[in-house]
Amino acid sequence: MGDFHQNGKVATLHHFPTASAENMERILEQYAQNRKITLILPSLFSELEQPALANILDELAKAKFINQIVIGLDRADEAQYRYAKQYFARLPQDHVVLWNDGPRLKAIDARLKALGLAPTEPGKGRNVWYCMGYVLSAKNSDVVALHDCDIITYNKEMLARLVYPVANPNFSYQFCKGFYPRIADGKLNGRVTRLFITPLLLALRKLIGNNEYLEYLQAFRYPLAGEFAMRTYMLPDMRIPSDWGLEIGVLSEVHRNFSSKAVCQVEIADIYDHKHQPLSEEDASAGLSRMSTDIAKALYRKLAIDGVVFSGEFFRTLKATYLRLSLDMVETYYNDAMMNGLHTDRHVEERSCELFAANIVEAGSAYMDNPMEVPFIPNWSRVSAADYDLLLDFFNAVKQDNEDYGAV
Repeated sequence: MGDFHQNGKVATLHHFPTASAENMERILEQYAQNRKITLILPSLFSELEQPALANILDELAKAKFINQIVIGLDRADEAQYRYAKQYFARLPQDHVVLWNDGPRLKAIDARLKALGLAPTEPGKGRNVWYCMGYVLSAKNSDVVALHDCDIITYNKEMLARLVYPVANPNFSYQFCKGFYPRIADGKLNGRVTRLFITPLLLALRKLIGNNEYLEYLQAFRYPLAGEFAMRTYMLPDMRIPSDWGLEIGVLSEVHRNFSSKAVCQVEIADIYDHKHQPLSEEDASAGLSRMSTDIAKALYRKLAIDGVVFSGEFFRTLKATYLRLSLDMVETYYNDAMMNGLHTDRHVEERSCELFAANIVEAGSAYMDNPMEVPFIPNWSRVSAADYDLLLDFFNAVKQDNEDYGAV
């Protein structure tokens, strides 16, 4: 259970071990009669071959408070799509599988490209964006939640805690972010948050000074958590990155559009573990190396929108400030781990900090070299303004795919 410290920017709701999960879920079922809850699951086909997703579906099958599940399926051919339909058929809730690589959805994507509105690169952000579009086209959702398909320690109580703050009509929250301790198998995890985001935000505040946006981000216990829920009416105006900056991009959009009083974070688990990305020191286009670069660019873009002026000297100073702060944190985390009987490799952690420091400058160079780059996927309000019939055609394309392609 977390401590009771509250940052004024974001309300923090805690997980009490004595609370009854069953009672909360019964209450949610009542709320869901008037506020229908949709879950988005962005998935690669390869995740259907892993045990984590099988357990997630077993748990979701018992989540009676969920009205609909929208699965975005990437990197699947026709045979794999048919298999996916059979795989997800165990879900008792209304559910659809978006075949993002199928001919019908490729035609929708081509239509968007002709308008200059299509996502420019594949990835989780693109998958989530199309799932959001489907939720809007279906017109049967009041609350939408999202989480990944690689959570090893998943149980339905996580989802119940995630959606409760925005499903409860007595609460004023419109957006909820999940957080949890990143401890598993006797070691500290969450490297990108601990060793990159946390010291980077501190370094940015040292250089920029007091900044409302940075203070807002620092209020989140785990800003890179892939679990969040929001009221569905927020989706049309949501502009998100298509790269690894998705989570920071969503938080940025919420900050831009809503008062912090409408935002909360909730502790959804005592233990959390998922698939871990490699550091990828040799390949900057993959793993945590790519992730840190994309996140840094997302931060720079948002700060530039707020009027911060960047230069090569700024990024070099930021790198030096970040590296000193992050190395100090490595020692603190090492001491914390030893005190609690956990393991952490100081050499690997310091090597990670050095890679992240280099990527801070690399992201800065990429940002300054391409000032005309469009950083976000256009929001669905703009899509509807450009092509009024597209959402309906998108809905019908997904429906036709789900009807035409039977199981294997």
